[in-house]
Parts: sequence; structure tokens; C-alpha cells
Amino acid sequence: MNLSAPLRFAVVGHPNEGKSSVVSTLAEDDTVPVGPFPGETRSCHVYPVIVDGRPIVEFIDTPGFQNPRHTLAWLEECGIRDEEAVKAFRIAHQDLPEYRHELELLRPIEEGAGIIYVVDGSRPLHKDDRAEMEILRRTGRPRLAIINFKDQDDRYLEEWKGAFRRNFNSVRVFNAHHANYAERIALLETLENIDQDWQPAMEQVISAFRRDWRQRLARTVDLICDLLEKSLGHVTLAKYDEKEKESAEERLKERFCRDLGELEQTFHQRIRRLFKHNIFKYQPPPNSALRDNLFSERVWKVLGLDRSQLTWAAALAGGAAGAGLDVAFTGISAGVFTATGALIGALSAYLGGENLARVKGMGPRLFGLRLLPSIGKIELKIGPLHNLQFFFVLIDRVLIFFSYVINWAHGRREPLPEDSPGEAREGYTAQWSDEQRRVAIRYFEALRNPDDVDRLEKRRLEFQAFLRHFLAGLSGENPE
Repeated sequence: MNLSAPLRFAVVGHPNEGKSSVVSTLAEDDTVPVGPFPGETRSCHVYPVIVDGRPIVEFIDTPGFQNPRHTLAWLEECGIRDEEAVKAFRIAHQDLPEYRHELELLRPIEEGAGIIYVVDGSRPLHKDDRAEMEILRRTGRPRLAIINFKDQDDRYLEEWKGAFRRNFNSVRVFNAHHANYAERIALLETLENIDQDWQPAMEQVISAFRRDWRQRLARTVDLICDLLEKSLGHVTLAKYDEKEKESAEERLKERFCRDLGELEQTFHQRIRRLFKHNIFKYQPPPNSALRDNLFSERVWKVLGLDRSQLTWAAALAGGAAGAGLDVAFTGISAGVFTATGALIGALSAYLGGENLARVKGMGPRLFGLRLLPSIGKIELKIGPLHNLQFFFVLIDRVLIFFSYVINWAHGRREPLPEDSPGEAREGYTAQWSDEQRRVAIRYFEALRNPDDVDRLEKRRLEFQAFLRHFLAGLSGENPE
């Protein structure tokens, strides 16, 4: 076998069984047309998986069978051996429109593609299904059967498995609407074993899939660190007439919050595109903290660290983190974020009124003001927001977004279900161990002093190594 040529798999089956969803998920291509009505796929379309600039495997979306029982009857009566009979059938029926779907779906199989046969396992087995299986068996090509449950009804599962064992090299349950990375790899490993001659090529394909996934995780870590560095270092400046100082402060606060929110969204969308979600733009569940803006009070209640964890984190970090907290609390106590109605209640819940009062007045103010008498203006400055809880909230939000992205199968089109009501903590950082938080806090401290380039690089590399391992665990990839 020419290992430089991509392996090809024709995804076949009855109309409206989920063939296109399987192709979309396996190829990580959300451009594959997926709809609720049968017969939407009328011709074969090839969807390659590109790794390192070249196709390593191709999945072919095919039309559904139209007349499987008539097709099988012709094959049985023609008196020609199985593989030759399929070719003869195509020649004999090429001008008959009632067989155009069969002719089209058999073409890539006749040209050497492997077969992935998809059925909806939530319905009973029919005579047409048995005819389709026998037609595919007669092609002599390696065959994998996929049971794709469109509903959660598995009472016919054993009946399907029994029928498949007599006609296919392997059988696998695979939900194309919910399959994650680990399940896609498991399916590829099954394909590796349906034909001994294909094993070397499939080993290369699986190795390329794993390598590409690890590269995407590493790039995600880079993006997360870039987001943290840009957000914690962000400064908003504006010049106003001195008499407008009070209203100017409010406008600047709104602008500062908006700038950080837009920056966060930019990096979230870069992660989405990294995992090949280019067209279908889903929304998080209605009760997710990602539905609220970055500085909403609920976000700061359910993400980041709780009161005891935050206090302990500051103690772990020493004076630097404490000073970072002082900066934020001074600004908040002075009403810096009242334009969003966001942080006073949330952070008071973490530290309590007494602790909040204790830090009031300590450390530099979050707002800077400089008189410019020569032009009759004042210069207002807000930022950088060196706040430890802000740091952990940002991390939680990007990890939640990452989790949604990697677990959203490309063949899925319906919105996510609603979360259960309530305000239970839903982030990840609160579950980290003390040592894991120490790694993050050391990076936070280095971000507060970006001029110490060597220290910042050392702490960033340390944090990246931890985060790559953490993301691998979230995605189902074995951490190295």
C-alpha cells in the first residue's frame, strides 16, 4: 500500500441515519451539511483531514440507499461473483435515475475505499437494513459498522450487534453528536484493525492525529498565557476637561471593562478556530457563567477561588500577591467598578466587610490622575488590574470555554441544554491542589513585574508545563 496516499472511507447507510454527522465529527469539519430531513446528501463529497499541510485520511459523505432490496436481488440473480457483480450493477443501471443513489455510493467503494456503515440504533432492524448489509458484504471491502443513537433508546442494540457480527469486520457504538477526542481516537483504532494490510497506514494516521492534538493543546496554552499577560497589563488612558472629571471617571471605567471583555472574547474565538469550529457558532448553556460579562457579580461568585482559598493563596504568594489585592480593593471601595455593578458585592463575599475595610486605603489607587495645565486637561488612567482573583476568574472562564469547544462534536447542531439552576461553583481553579495554585500564583507575581524578563519567562514556562498537563487531562489525551 502507498502510505503517502491518504486512506479513504466511504460513510454509507440508509437516509437520515446520521452519516453526515459522523463525517463532520470524524473530519472535524463543520461545513458538512447536516439536516433533519432525509435525502439531503445527493452526491459523494470528500472531506479530508489535513495534518501538517497534507491530507492523512479522507471521509466520503454519500447519499443514502434508495432501493437496496431491488439492488440485492439483481446482484443475486446476475450470476457474477460478488466484487465483479457490484461493478456490473453500476454499468447496467447507470442511466436509471431510481438507482442513482446506489450508483453514487458504490463508486468510491469500487475505487478502493473502506466502508463505514451507519445506522440509527434506537430503531428496530428492517428488511432494507439486511439488504444493505449484504450488498456491502458483497463488495469485499473492509467494513466497520457504527451504531449511532439518535435517541437514547437502546432496546434494539443487541439485535443490531447480532446482525452486524455476521456481515462486518468490526462494530462500534459511536454518537456523532457527542463524541469527544478520546472517542474519535478509539474509532480510528477500530478502523486500524478491520484490515491487516491497512494497519501500517492507520498507525500513521492515528499518530498524526495525536501529534496534531498535542500541538493544538500547546498552542492553547500559549493563547491562555497571552490572554493573562495582556489582561493583567492592560491600561486605559483618556484626556478630559478638568470640570468633567467625575463623569469622565465613569466613562473610563466602562471603557476599561469593555476593553478587557473584548480582549477575552478575541482569545476565546482564537481557541475556537484552533479546534476547527469555523462556521457553527454555538452559545454556552443559559446558566453558564460564560453567558455573563467578565465583570458581572455572578461570575465573581461562582468562578475563581472562595474566601478561604483566596486568603490562603495570598499567604502562599507573600507580600506581592497581597499588594495586588490591595490595589484592587482600594479601587473597588472607591467605586471604580460601580459602572458595571460588578465587584463590590462579590469580593465582599470573599473577604467579608471587616477584611475589605482593613485593606481600604492601602497600596496605590487603581485610578491615576495627572494634571496637564498647559492644555487645560486632566489625564485619567485605569489599570493595570493586578488582582489575584481577577487572574483566577480569567483562567476559569477560558478553561470552561476550552472544555465546551473540545467536547462539542462538529456534527452537532442543536444548542446545549440548560444547566441546573443555582450558583454552585463551576470553575476549575478552586479544585486545584495547593501546589498547582502555587505554580499559578508564582506566574501571577511575575506578571506584576514584567520588567524582570528572565523571571517572567521562567514562571511562564513553569505554568505552561502544568497547564499543558491539565488540558491534556480535560481533553482525554494521556498527559506526557
